[in-house]
Amino acid sequence: MVETVHSSAQVASWSGAGRIVFLLIHLLGLAMFSYVIARRMTPLLRGERDSRFDRLWVRLATVGRFWVLQWKQPRYRGAGTLHILIFGGFITLALRSFALVIFGLSGEVGFPGEAGHLYDLLTDWSATVVFVCMIVAAFRRIVVKPARYAVPERYGKAHSADAVFLLGLIAMLMLCDIVFAAGNAAAQEQQGGAVASLAVYSLPWMLNRAMVGVPLPMLLNTRLAVCIVHELTFYFLLCYRPFGIQFHVITSLFNVYFAKLDRGTIKPVRWGVANLDELESFGVKKFEDFTWKHMLDFYSCADCGRCSDNCPANAAGRPLSPRFISIKARDYSFQHYPVFSRSRAKADEVALVGGVYSEDEIWSCTTCGACEEECPLMVEYIDKIVDLRRGLVDEGKVPQSLQKPLKALETRGNPYGKMEKKRADWSKEKEFRENYNVPILGGPSGAETLYFVDSITSYDDRIQEIGRSTARILDRIGEPFGILGAAEKDSGHDVRRFGEEMLFVELQGHNTEIIKASGVQRIVTSDPHAFNALKNDYKDLPPVEHISEVIARHVADGLIHFNPVKNSDAVYTYHDPCYLGRHNQVYEQPRKVLDAIPGLKRVEMARCRDRSFCCGGGGLMLFYEPQEEERIGVKRVQMAAEAGANVIVTACPFCMVNLEDAIKVAGMEGKMAAIDLAELVDRQMVQRVQTTASEVLIAETSNA
Repeated sequence: MVETVHSSAQVASWSGAGRIVFLLIHLLGLAMFSYVIARRMTPLLRGERDSRFDRLWVRLATVGRFWVLQWKQPRYRGAGTLHILIFGGFITLALRSFALVIFGLSGEVGFPGEAGHLYDLLTDWSATVVFVCMIVAAFRRIVVKPARYAVPERYGKAHSADAVFLLGLIAMLMLCDIVFAAGNAAAQEQQGGAVASLAVYSLPWMLNRAMVGVPLPMLLNTRLAVCIVHELTFYFLLCYRPFGIQFHVITSLFNVYFAKLDRGTIKPVRWGVANLDELESFGVKKFEDFTWKHMLDFYSCADCGRCSDNCPANAAGRPLSPRFISIKARDYSFQHYPVFSRSRAKADEVALVGGVYSEDEIWSCTTCGACEEECPLMVEYIDKIVDLRRGLVDEGKVPQSLQKPLKALETRGNPYGKMEKKRADWSKEKEFRENYNVPILGGPSGAETLYFVDSITSYDDRIQEIGRSTARILDRIGEPFGILGAAEKDSGHDVRRFGEEMLFVELQGHNTEIIKASGVQRIVTSDPHAFNALKNDYKDLPPVEHISEVIARHVADGLIHFNPVKNSDAVYTYHDPCYLGRHNQVYEQPRKVLDAIPGLKRVEMARCRDRSFCCGGGGLMLFYEPQEEERIGVKRVQMAAEAGANVIVTACPFCMVNLEDAIKVAGMEGKMAAIDLAELVDRQMVQRVQTTASEVLIAETSNA
């Protein structure tokens, strides 16, 4: 039940002026906080529009999973556990803060009933846990210094002092809670009223043992002083957070709610603009060209370094650290939109690329998505990188090594600049053609399935074998399929991600028209980049599957059988392609196929599935010449060797090119090999598979 202190001293302390003081603290604190937030939101109001107000229930579910349950935090077990304890403690103590507000204004404290009693016990432990966590967190910052917290000299100064200061303020709040609870229980005991019970062995319980003998007037004054200190610290912390690295405490709930829901997609050049010819400028060139949600991302970055810790470009020594894409933009916003100044700096005159970011920094990203997968606050990076690239392309600032393939894509529909009529030459290889016929679709035909080959499989001599293996598999499972041949153009997947939106629209429009005219019912591809483009970038196409999904389904149905692996010394590991795994969640199907092959020994690399490490060569990255200390692909090959594997299986032609090249660069020829999943299945697959259900029905009918 609600406990009200009845001593004359206490009544005097809350009369007139006392309550006015507390009321002024609250009003001034809230007014200051409102002013700071309003000033911080100014750039968001100037930012571009963003469509984030759809799918209410999906967004609420996202909040429940990633904000309330802190789903991603345990990916870093130690720091994640620490954060979950702090977060849980804060949620629990939120009501205690309201209780202290009520106490400051009325002199009453507590919540009614048994629920209030249980809550008091819970808050005692919460305050204890959070206080201890603050000490541990400060120790990590000052002594342990995890590598991901470090700030390279080129990115400016570290924020460790700011972080430790904020931890100290939170510790002060917890200490006030602890002292208040202990002193309140001691005062009630001396007054002969119902004594508030404290959680055994909690810090309030321990402190209460020392306070029971303190004179009542001193206890009452201590409670009053602690309440004042708590309120002043609370509002100072609340107003200080929008100036430092803990702004995410305020913005994270909204950032998670408005998070991107569709994997594998790229935002349009401008939301609400269907005709790109209407636009005078493409991409992000100045800060206000970012959308309001992307600006909110900058505010919501916790500076934890998880994104950069998992970034393959950063690991290879390229001039890119996703963490500082956010931090530098946030610092820019703070500088050009100051809180305590009526006039703002002339932000329009500052070019982002060349001023805040370097060109090499923006082109170094492989768009693998590792940063976004790791971020516990759902900060987005790929769309920002693509928008910045769009701005560079619009100004003609394209790296020299990319100019030729982009020009070839524009004139020939492929980055190699080869003749369109040669696109189907991979199917004319002598030995293959003697046994298999791959029809070229031209208008409605009997083929229900389109094998979309894409450029690298069509033109790269090594990768053409993946195309032939895919065709053999489709033929053996009785899938009536065909290809588009010379009519097919590059899917444009990486064209779009390198900022050439108009060229992508042209390629997309051409392929869409041809695919629809073919009359096929479904599309299969062996290229995850084409898979992602056709599935997520194109519109109104038949269902799209990657060949690994097709194989896995037929293995599960018992329609594909394998011969045993002959080499007993071979140890296989599966490398998850970024655009098959992280961007489209195809993780288990390839592994189920591998595990269905008799005698195949498989191990997992330390970084696998949604933490897979990019090969570094996806799409047009094969043509880009980055600044790096060590090739990303070499690092991946070394990871395979550390796992005890000597055969790397992948399911992406770009990964195949890069991994085979990395094996040579790493000096591991003869010790390590790479093979595509389709090639392995083609090699191990029983030549004549089990008859299909339709064939069984036909046979039974004939016999009858």
